Amino acid sequence: MKRYGVGFAIAGSFMAIAFLIIVNLLTASEHIWFIYPSIGLLLWPVGIYCMKNKYYKLFAVLCSLLVIIFLTLENYLNTPGYPWALYAVFPILCWPILMLLGKRAGNIIVSLVGSAIIIIYYLMLNIFLEPGYPWAIFPAFAVLWWPLTIYHLARKSYFQYSIHASLFISGFFILVNAVSSPNTIWAIYPIFAVLWWPLSMYYFVYKGRMER
Repeated sequence: MKRYGVGFAIAGSFMAIAFLIIVNLLTASEHIWFIYPSIGLLLWPVGIYCMKNKYYKLFAVLCSLLVIIFLTLENYLNTPGYPWALYAVFPILCWPILMLLGKRAGNIIVSLVGSAIIIIYYLMLNIFLEPGYPWAIFPAFAVLWWPLTIYHLARKSYFQYSIHASLFISGFFILVNAVSSPNTIWAIYPIFAVLWWPLSMYYFVYKGRMER
């Protein structure tokens, strides 16, 4: 069974997809629904082949391509006037890219370049697709944790990390407050909670080590 596992999965998935296409065309040809289960069926032989041969990077690449193709078709068939699939394409591509980079993903230069590319990508989407609100600050905030964390982990500067991270989070909330609701100052509440992180690190970890 193991010997013919991949061939069986390929034959089984394509037979199932052909069956679903026939059922779709006979019962509800005005609505193309067979593509939804087809994605899962295609992942079956791909997963078996890659896991059996330990092609983990190839698995990441093929799965990402399948998901991107699926989202692009879904976008084109249902809402062709708005390319919403672009929002998901880059995060999906990050999976095979990080797999291909391997240990190099933990390099500070790679993290800075990768973060800059992601921020520019979403900034362009923000400008050309949704210029009404600067929502690109949210993915930028998320992705900048990558180089910040790598920098401090490499130096094992955990207390300094808590300080810089707290300042980063505080700056983010201040910016969101100023952009979203400038007439209501609410950013002080999450900032107050975040400040307990470096304070607790100082009194319970850093200061204790200095006293020893």
